[in-house]
Amino acid sequence: MTASKILLLVIDGLGDRPCACLGGKTPLQAAQIPNLDELARTGVCGIMDPIAPGIRAGSDTSHLSLLGYPPQQCYTGRGPLEAVGCGIKMEPGMIGFRANYATLDAAGNVIDRRAGRISDTTEISAAIRGGVDLSRYGITIGFEPGTDHRAALAFKGKGLSAAVSSNDPNTTGIPPRTVHPEGENTPEAKFTAEVCNEFCRQAAEILENHPVNLARKAAGLNPANAVLVRGAGAMGVYESFEKKYELSGSVVAATALVAGIGSSVGLRHVPIRQDTSFAEQIALVISEFQTQDFVLFNIKSADEYGHDGKALEKKKFLEMIDKDLRPFMEMPGLMIAVCGDHSTPCTLKEHSADPVPLIIRGDGARIDNVSAYDEISCASGALCRIRGGDLMPVLLDLIDKTHKYGA
Repeated sequence: MTASKILLLVIDGLGDRPCACLGGKTPLQAAQIPNLDELARTGVCGIMDPIAPGIRAGSDTSHLSLLGYPPQQCYTGRGPLEAVGCGIKMEPGMIGFRANYATLDAAGNVIDRRAGRISDTTEISAAIRGGVDLSRYGITIGFEPGTDHRAALAFKGKGLSAAVSSNDPNTTGIPPRTVHPEGENTPEAKFTAEVCNEFCRQAAEILENHPVNLARKAAGLNPANAVLVRGAGAMGVYESFEKKYELSGSVVAATALVAGIGSSVGLRHVPIRQDTSFAEQIALVISEFQTQDFVLFNIKSADEYGHDGKALEKKKFLEMIDKDLRPFMEMPGLMIAVCGDHSTPCTLKEHSADPVPLIIRGDGARIDNVSAYDEISCASGALCRIRGGDLMPVLLDLIDKTHKYGA
């Protein structure tokens, strides 16, 4: 029997390096993960460079690569992808930005770049979206909240450029920076920088005495009284995933970025609430296979533990998600690929270029001798070492959806 559907399960920031607190093992090596180990025993394994050897992949460029969209050709910046993931309808030529709420003190200095990790910005985001007026520039905006303190901004109009800086000082104790042109000092870049600065000025005025912030101050919490923008990019044009691969597909992801990437290539976005349990997320994925041929399922928190240097918590998280994977393993006709989008070593607290472990398991996959899922065991697998851009062609061949090259 040949598998007919593909699950691409991406554990964000999965790869790691030896951790002293785990006896010199990586979190994957130290974790008790019987289901992932069984997938390794019953599938074919290898290691994968999301972009290429030695390249530290971002979550954006790596997911594009895994889906078969070469970031060297397709990537135009994180901002527009984040905007799509937050629900802004992005059109070619629009400029998108990542944004987050911050707290300024009375002197105008940033004292908290995450505004006390404010959890609900729906109301203040609506106030900005409805209150900022850039009509004198001929610009309309899209502004939507993301997860926690995050948001996304988009500009639509003539004469725009993505060649502008951020106003985020990346530290505290100083004011937000003034947005300025980057690279070539073109009229379009100057114009866009001016628009950005005016947006930030008006947004700060709206936020200063907004009821949400007055209530936060009364409760002794940091107000969300400024917007920091970064990651400018022009919205690109992406070939439809369904046209490219002759497969229908969905993306199930809590992060706006991954949802935006999936939506940008035409995958159906299945939103996940912050309080959606992992078992519920798996049920959502399984229900998508009733109508879809392909599902990209992104699991986020391992990456956050890597950035925070919390090796034990990363290990425990991997053990937690492993317990709920059995329903995927029992689905007939499913080709399962399990990997990371990049490594986030706890010792580094940042992305590294270390390759990630990869499993492909399903009818037709050649089973090798790997018996455990981790960075070292998978390196001896029959897939050897591949690049992220190789993954979709391999999966398509295994479900008999590839076309012969040549006569």
